[in-house]
Amino acid sequence: MSSIFSEVPQAAPVVVFKLTADFREDPSPTKVNLGVGAYRTDECQPWVLPVVRKVEKLIAADDSLNHEYLPILGLPEFRSSASKIALGEDSPAILEKRVGAVQCLGGTGALKIGAEFLRRFHNGNNNTKTPVYVSMPTWENHNAVFANAGFEDIRSYKYWDAEKRGLNLSGFLGDLESAPEHSIFVLHACAHNPTGTDPNHEEWKKIAEVMKRRNLFAFFDSAYQGFASGNLEKDAWAIRYFVSQGFEIFCAQSFSKNFGLYNERVGNLTVVAKDADNLSRVLSQMEKIVRITWSNPPSQGARVVGITLNTPELFAECQTSGVHGEGEAHLFDGQWPHQHVWPDH
Repeated sequence: MSSIFSEVPQAAPVVVFKLTADFREDPSPTKVNLGVGAYRTDECQPWVLPVVRKVEKLIAADDSLNHEYLPILGLPEFRSSASKIALGEDSPAILEKRVGAVQCLGGTGALKIGAEFLRRFHNGNNNTKTPVYVSMPTWENHNAVFANAGFEDIRSYKYWDAEKRGLNLSGFLGDLESAPEHSIFVLHACAHNPTGTDPNHEEWKKIAEVMKRRNLFAFFDSAYQGFASGNLEKDAWAIRYFVSQGFEIFCAQSFSKNFGLYNERVGNLTVVAKDADNLSRVLSQMEKIVRITWSNPPSQGARVVGITLNTPELFAECQTSGVHGEGEAHLFDGQWPHQHVWPDH
């Protein structure tokens, strides 16, 4: 008998992880992996933040912790603290109780849950024809996540000016002006992947003005907060500005990079709604989506981030602890250890 799987085609490998597999198999003693984006030690191992090691030991020694399921939306103290570093401790939106969050499996999971919700409830119910705009170029998963969620019209907006080697602002604004109302725009909050070029404050203001006037939805992807300027506050400027202008937004956050938690898949989807009532209904539907996607999230990475962000001395150490224990490079001072490239979340 032939296999019931005999007609399944062989899929092409995911390029960046195929490169890692090739790297591992290469016997060369001088090989260097420039594939998956992870900071490395001189021994080519991912560098672990000292504060992360410290918090992991605190968790291991805490006998009050167990392995009970987390709530479907995730660890509350992680979700709230993650949203605060995106929006600011004193964010009026938070104080007005119109900000909520969903703990997700990395930045990809946050994009996925947001995309699934938008396909179901944005611009009508189950409107797969709503255009989704991603920058040209962009991270490869942006196209795939929204297409997989059911969106049929994925478009590119102008972003990179190859000749000038910088932002194509006029092209970007032109695409915003011509986009159908209610279109979804995936915006890189900082450290644009893969160009590294971000709008300045005045350019962001022009982008926001057009998006507000044209009634376009802003879905921020914040995978590298702290990387562009070396400062968490500065790298969240665009997100906070949009919220200050009255936008209802989604923001997919990843802690894979700025906490070095690559394999823990620590992500968060921050939701800013018009008011508490709208927020409640949005989160109720997201809870249903999470239930059929991963049911509820894992705790370890979220606890590491949540404890660090909610403990002032640990958060201070997170921002100032030396890479090699000597204070020669700091987590958010713009000085980063060894190599980094941009392909994954």
